Amino acid sequence: MKKLLLLFAVTIFGCAFPVNVTVDTPGGTPTSTATAAPTSTPFATPQPGSDKNPLILALAPSPRPPQEMIDAGSALAAQLEALTGYAIVTIAPASEAALVDALGRGNAHIAVLSPFAYAITYEKGDVTVALASLRNGQVMYGAQIIVNRESEFTSYYDPTRGENTADAETALIQFKDKKPCWSDPVSPSGYVIPLGFLNQAKVPVRSGAFLEGQPNVVRAVYADDICDFGATYIDARRSPTLEASYPDVMEKVLVIWRIPAVIPYENISLASSLPIEMRRVLLRAFVDVMITPEGRSSMQKIYGIEALQPAEDGMYDAFRELTETSGLEVEFLLANP
Repeated sequence: MKKLLLLFAVTIFGCAFPVNVTVDTPGGTPTSTATAAPTSTPFATPQPGSDKNPLILALAPSPRPPQEMIDAGSALAAQLEALTGYAIVTIAPASEAALVDALGRGNAHIAVLSPFAYAITYEKGDVTVALASLRNGQVMYGAQIIVNRESEFTSYYDPTRGENTADAETALIQFKDKKPCWSDPVSPSGYVIPLGFLNQAKVPVRSGAFLEGQPNVVRAVYADDICDFGATYIDARRSPTLEASYPDVMEKVLVIWRIPAVIPYENISLASSLPIEMRRVLLRAFVDVMITPEGRSSMQKIYGIEALQPAEDGMYDAFRELTETSGLEVEFLLANP
């Protein structure tokens, strides 16, 4: 039975170097003879993926992982072992910060990462992406800037064609020194990426109000008594929690501009220290896992993932750039979900 490891940090290193030995020669002066260096290092770290140095699969971060997740992790590790021939064990990181630390220390090799966790570990050179999770057939989603229809602002979004009619700088400059409504301090679509776009367009805004949820941002814009504009995912106006109380919300709350789909969902990342061929084998194994009912069930129970597609690190360039442009500390976004 697979064991769940709460900590795995045992590494053995070997070394080899020449040793000088003094030899007394009869009737002469002592001479030094250098011994040959060993041709092998008997204490070298075993090959990754071997029984003595298994690959480490991180479960979804949780201070108290439920037994169902642990069991699903064991089943997933066993399935990956059968597909790859690599020895694989699981760990249960208590938090995303602990997971990021484990990847940096070599105490995890395979992990599902949130967008901010991926941004941190990639910038440190600890991981490379293998597969992106999909929702509604998409690997990324966008956001939108909304206002009350009775406000003074001009819309640069054509709902008929589903397209913006101007660039970000043109559309967003009207919000200079205006007050925004944000969802929460760590929301990619309700704060971080919209703020990144505003900063990129050189549009300073006033301190915003954090309303603890994107439907609340829509409510505030609808009421037009808290802030000048708001930011939400596309399309938070259609949230079931709003339909009963605000039947005319789609008419009264106007989209000014839509942020392109640059916000990723979770991805499966692999330690960059692993050989390229090993990463390719693992990528293929996860694709095969998702074909099977057992594999899909395990991935759903552990990570909430229902579909995957191969991905490349370049897909996330815009997200990383806008996160940086927001001026926010990514470590804070990670440590305070």
